[in-house]
Amino acid sequence: MRVGEAVLEARYVVVAAGMKPADLKIPGTEHLMTSDQFLELDRLPRRIAFVGGGYISFEFAHVAARAGAEVTIIHRGERPLPRFDPDLVDLLVERTRKLGVRVELRTAVKGIERTADVLTVHASTTDEHRPFQADLVVHGAGRVPEIDDMDLAAAGVEWDERGVKVNEYLQSVSNPSVYAAGDAAASGGPPLTPVAGYEGGIVAANLLNGNKTTADYNGIPSVAFTVPPLAAVGLQEATARQQGLHMRVHMERTSGWYSSLRIAEEYSAFKVL
Repeated sequence: MRVGEAVLEARYVVVAAGMKPADLKIPGTEHLMTSDQFLELDRLPRRIAFVGGGYISFEFAHVAARAGAEVTIIHRGERPLPRFDPDLVDLLVERTRKLGVRVELRTAVKGIERTADVLTVHASTTDEHRPFQADLVVHGAGRVPEIDDMDLAAAGVEWDERGVKVNEYLQSVSNPSVYAAGDAAASGGPPLTPVAGYEGGIVAANLLNGNKTTADYNGIPSVAFTVPPLAAVGLQEATARQQGLHMRVHMERTSGWYSSLRIAEEYSAFKVL
C-alpha cells in the first residue's frame, strides 16, 4: 500500500475511509459549502440555501433559522428524509415551514452562479425555472464513500458507488487480505456513525479470531436532530406491507401530551406498527 511516497506492507488492510459529499455534476459546485465547513463558520450569513433534503439540510436549517437566518431547502424529490416514515416526515416539513424555512420540493438544482457577493441557485420544476438567491449555499444532497481515489483495482478490490464489496464478515469478496467497515463498505448497513463503530468491532474480531462474527442490522435506530427530532427504528410501514406482514398501524398526534405542552410544541406524533 502506497501512502504518498511511503510504501506500507501488512498482512491485512482495513478500508474505513468514510464518506464525502456526492458530486452533483452541475455547474458552480465550487461555490458549495460542506457540512464540515458550515460548522466552522465564524458568522452566520443572512440567507442560506441548502441543496438536498436529507439529515444535514434539515438539522442545520433548524439551527440557522432559529439563529435568525433566512433559510431555503431545495429538494428534487417528492419527499425529503426518505429513511423516515412519510406521515411523520410530512408533519416535520409542516413544522419546518412554520419555523420560517422555505421547503421547496420537486425542484431540481441545475447550477450555482456567483455575481458579486450574491449566489444564485438556478433550479427548475417540471414547468418553470426558479432562481434562489443566497449568501451561502450548503451541500446537503447526499454523501458517497471516499474511496474512488484509492486505486483499489490495483489490489484486486472490487467496489462500486456503495463502497467496497464485502461478504458477511466484512471481508472483500475479491481480495481476502482486505476488509472494510463503516461508510466505505457496501455492507447493507445504514450509513450512521454508531454503525461504523459497530462494523469496526466486527472487523477487529474477525482479524483476531478468524471469520466468525457477522453483523445484525435489525433494530438500529436513526434520528434527525431537528426540533422536534424525528426518529425511527425497525421497518417502515410500506416496507412491512411489501413483505406481506400482518400488522396493525396506530398513529396519533401527541401535541396534547404533557411532554409537548410543557415546551409548547404543536407538532408531535408517533406511529407504531
